[in-house]
Amino acid sequence: MQTFGNPMLYHYLALGAALFTLGLIGFMVRRNMIMIFLSTEIMFQGIAINLIAFSRYWQNADGQSFVIFILTVAAAEASLALGLVVMLFRRRQTLNVDTWSEMQG
Repeated sequence: MQTFGNPMLYHYLALGAALFTLGLIGFMVRRNMIMIFLSTEIMFQGIAINLIAFSRYWQNADGQSFVIFILTVAAAEASLALGLVVMLFRRRQTLNVDTWSEMQG
């Protein structure tokens, strides 16, 4: 019998899948660049929760080590994305993705 103080593996996997799904829906639906980048961060967090849950379940620290690597890459990606968003906003005064789809080289 499941107690409330000891969640099982599928609880964590369901939470990770829900976060990933919410991030994916936000990425596909939103048109604002900042919201798109935030949605990708939510997807990263869903993946990280699943990796940590599997790592804990199998008593192996590899998944937790990989999560630290993912968080480092996500922080670097967020800083680059913020710089890109600021630069794009200064050019057209909007962050709507549809206005940037008609860019010409």
